Amino acid sequence: MTMIERRSLLAGAAAAPVLAGWTRRRAKAQAANTIRVALLCDFSGTYRDVTGPTELACIRQAAAEFNATGMNVEVVFADNQNRPDVGSNVTRTWIDRDGVDAVVDGGASSVALAVNDIVREKNKVFLNTSSATSDLTGRACSPNTVHWTYDTWMLARSTGGATVKAGGDAWFFITADYAFGHALERDTANFVKAQGGRVLGQVRTPFPGTTDFSSFLVQAVAARPKVIGLANAGSDTVNCIKQASEFGLGRRGIRLASLLMFLPDVHAIGLSTAQGLICTETFYWDLNDRTRAFKAKMRPQVSVPLCMNHAGGYAAVLHYLKAAADMGVAAAKASGAETVARMKAMPCDDDCFGPGRIREDGRKLHPAYLFQVKSPEESRGEWDYYKLLQTTPGEDAFRPMSEGGCAFVRS
Repeated sequence: MTMIERRSLLAGAAAAPVLAGWTRRRAKAQAANTIRVALLCDFSGTYRDVTGPTELACIRQAAAEFNATGMNVEVVFADNQNRPDVGSNVTRTWIDRDGVDAVVDGGASSVALAVNDIVREKNKVFLNTSSATSDLTGRACSPNTVHWTYDTWMLARSTGGATVKAGGDAWFFITADYAFGHALERDTANFVKAQGGRVLGQVRTPFPGTTDFSSFLVQAVAARPKVIGLANAGSDTVNCIKQASEFGLGRRGIRLASLLMFLPDVHAIGLSTAQGLICTETFYWDLNDRTRAFKAKMRPQVSVPLCMNHAGGYAAVLHYLKAAADMGVAAAKASGAETVARMKAMPCDDDCFGPGRIREDGRKLHPAYLFQVKSPEESRGEWDYYKLLQTTPGEDAFRPMSEGGCAFVRS
């Protein structure tokens, strides 16, 4: 080996620790300037089409819009399998090992309630976009959580209230047997009774895993209600409506109330069966020029109709990133509660929901829309399934903060 070769080798050996240290410092600096957002929802089961891959595409769109401005945003995701234990384990791993700053969605309400506690303990951010239980801004409220898209109180007031006003004053519930179904049945029953109606009974269906609802429909019909309230969602709602149509409930004078139904559900059911049903959503792609622009932007990336859960993922992440940019990435990563406080202090505005705000209890306020499903003859083309019946302003659509019982809200 020549003298020059030995000198080069020694120089390279001396430089290696310096280079390794520089690489570690660079990686650490990059991590410190990176916001990590994690989508936790159903990618394989009952709620796949109304959350899952389409919501992931919408969240990635929000992240891409911020990455284009220079902020470094990373998006990861996992299937919660609609199980609280799975959701809890994934969330702890994300936060403790992977440096996740914000968990989005949550999925099934039982999962979301567990995630809500973990995120508060770890002082991160929870952007709930599809879990429905109104308890997230009530007994389980957290300064680290924003409840974005809808909740059981709003659904009960809008769809349930409209059904009672139309003469449906005797109800029987078919209820998914977990936190979401229980909350939706509870809140709707309260509205029915408050308007002079009666609840004749209910039957609880195992969740997840129920596909045959025929025996539950038989029990419901036997009670002779005017309305069968479906306190379920996703493929459970689709299967219930299809099987109820086969039972000929309409010919028996019994009305179905789909208390939580999304545009992908209507697509799966088909207009010939779903026509005439009413439902409530807080986003519809054909509401105005801004919602149509959002649909046009997302259409090449998605395969199922856009619904409020998908839009909620985009809008909630977008507002979160605006707050993080406003306060600085380091400060946003340091305290989830402070980041949520900044989100509440900033007015909300996006193409999906328009102007709105986040209340002190974490409830995002925006209008709720009561829709009726069109007939096949009324539909003009792709995803044209709804006609608007009623709009409820955001300040009126959701439960008054004074009635929620949120412990950290000032009286």
